[in-house]
Amino acid sequence: MPEEFEGDLAGAVFWGADLRGARFRDVNLTDVRISHAWLVNVDIDALVEKVVINGVDVTDYVNERDQWYPLRAMLRPSHPEGMRAAWAALEDEWANTIARALALPEARLHESVGDEWSFVQTLRHLVFAMDKWFTAPILGEGFHPIGMPNSGSVDFPWPDLDYDLRPSVAEALAVRADRATRFRDYLATVAVDDLSRAVDVLENGTNPIQECLYTVFEEEFWHDRYAQRDLALLEAAT
Repeated sequence: MPEEFEGDLAGAVFWGADLRGARFRDVNLTDVRISHAWLVNVDIDALVEKVVINGVDVTDYVNERDQWYPLRAMLRPSHPEGMRAAWAALEDEWANTIARALALPEARLHESVGDEWSFVQTLRHLVFAMDKWFTAPILGEGFHPIGMPNSGSVDFPWPDLDYDLRPSVAEALAVRADRATRFRDYLATVAVDDLSRAVDVLENGTNPIQECLYTVFEEEFWHDRYAQRDLALLEAAT
């Protein structure tokens, strides 16, 4: 049975390893060197900054054709101004996605597409992610009951969550809007010195505020992409 590797593998050496069919998710491959390797039918979805393959710098070629660039490159800013710009860009992207969703019948937005979350479930997960990484550890407030954790975390004893709730699209959007406003207000006043302060994140231990904010950005980015992918299928079937 294939092993799963998590945690800090910085500096690890894979020599003569058979990685056929391996999956790398949420990994940091900065400064990785791959040599004497076969890259056949490989699909990479990642931020590309200075990538050289067989002596050819493919960075510009990839980014010029990446519809998600430069938003993808804005997700880990080192200063508050960049964080405010990143959140504004994410909110603009989500406004378009929500408008697209609301053009569909409500029932469609409760449908699973390809065994993935429905649009409403995606909104509920983003509420949960915001509460886990921002509302609770940074603001010191509680979780909203409609929050929905990922399947790997559903057995954790999260406070206040109610998995029996079935919120409407409007209800889910209202809670999400509230969380987005709180996040935007926080970014409006956060200072550089605040970013290094450590906070306790349920299930994930102690993290600096900067990493918590990065996680929110990344959750918003990836789930917007998933939502747009699934909305396209729902539109085609309507």
